[in-house]
Amino acid sequence: MSRSASLGVLLDHAQDKIAVIDADGLFTYVNDAAQRMLGYDAAELVGTNTFDYIHPDDVDTVRERFTEAISVEGYTADSIEYRFRAADDSWVWLESRLSNVTDDALDGYVVSSRAITDRVTAERERQAVTTRLRELSSATSDVLWMFDADWSELLFVNPAYESVFGQSIDTIDADPAAFLDAVHPDDVPAVTEAMDCLSSGTAVDMEYRVNQANDYKTWVWVQAEPIVQDDEVVRITGFARDITDRRRRERQLSVMDNLLRHNIRNDIGVIVGNAELIEETVPEAADRAAVIRRTGTELLNSAEKQRGVIEALTGSTAVRPLDLTAVAEAAVAAVGDRYPDARISLSAPESAPACGLDELEAAVVELIENAVTHNEATQPTVDVTVSVDDAVTLTVDDDGIAIPRMESSVLTGDHQMDALYHSSGLGFWLVYWVVELSGGSITVKAKDAGGNRIQVTLPPGDDAPRSADEG
Repeated sequence: MSRSASLGVLLDHAQDKIAVIDADGLFTYVNDAAQRMLGYDAAELVGTNTFDYIHPDDVDTVRERFTEAISVEGYTADSIEYRFRAADDSWVWLESRLSNVTDDALDGYVVSSRAITDRVTAERERQAVTTRLRELSSATSDVLWMFDADWSELLFVNPAYESVFGQSIDTIDADPAAFLDAVHPDDVPAVTEAMDCLSSGTAVDMEYRVNQANDYKTWVWVQAEPIVQDDEVVRITGFARDITDRRRRERQLSVMDNLLRHNIRNDIGVIVGNAELIEETVPEAADRAAVIRRTGTELLNSAEKQRGVIEALTGSTAVRPLDLTAVAEAAVAAVGDRYPDARISLSAPESAPACGLDELEAAVVELIENAVTHNEATQPTVDVTVSVDDAVTLTVDDDGIAIPRMESSVLTGDHQMDALYHSSGLGFWLVYWVVELSGGSITVKAKDAGGNRIQVTLPPGDDAPRSADEG
């Protein structure tokens, strides 16, 4: 076998399509890879013009690059990507490499090509996703961001960053560590610790102050997750939401809470004390004094419940694993101590893993206590049941007065407070908000035999969300 024949056999086994074309683009040689890549027999292509197979949108560019390469006096090589028509009329993306080295034996210029359709398709899909992400992210007021694992490179951030953090994107793009300059100095240690946690693979949920331009008065809620591949953190992504208005409302609620607790509560205490004194010392006014005392006591109870509502709305909304059986046991014991004449039973498994806010026990106490106090019987009966299935459920059955529709609608979330139609107390609002923020739901049903059945359903411990904070 001649040396040229041996070389041809070797080229036929090459994975890349090897072709020789003359200065006009005619194929003078094609190896067998053309069959595998494009569906053509090599002999079928020889004598035809390569530019006749190139996509109309690409052919002028390819022809221009080819002409420039073969016109250079010294050695040159060039690579180009383009679409080539296959035997079945589909378009195959090729990456071709051409050099201007030739001689009489070659009778043309060698072009090696490999199919890159999968790569081009993947890149285009990735570009399309990136474009859509940028379009979506530019329309949101939340800050979306992504860094590499050690915070040395900013991979993505949307335009909202500049208005929320008061720092240009160019600044952190050039120096990602400059991000900490936008954080309140007192919060920097906590933020730095959180960054270390993320780099080590732990998710973060936190709030802190940013934006030096407005004296760090902007509060952000940040949730971030490490992206792990092969047990190694490769990227860190998350979002930051401006919660300044929410923090302001929380401060306003706290002021109202302090007013009720320290001022109104103390004043009502004085009224109740004097009413009791009048009851004891002025018999002819005892009945009216008793009305004042009872009304004042009810107002004091409302103030205490208001305190619970404020704590639920302004405290941490991060749910945590809890044992609903233990919560029910504590609630039953607390109400039993206050109302020793009531018959309160509890049926529950040894444990009932669920998730909820810390205030859940206060909510269960409110349900049981409401069942006891709104009952005309000498010995009110309340049956509390805890069950575990797809969800974890607490049921409170009583034999008391049917809960009015306006009250039950508060528990189920169907009631809107307005000036003309409002519920009578804060207790059910406390229950509703605690259960809602815990990711649960409430149903209320009047029993055929009399009384009420209230069911509180919570997500099981394994499936509960990390945080119920809506920002």
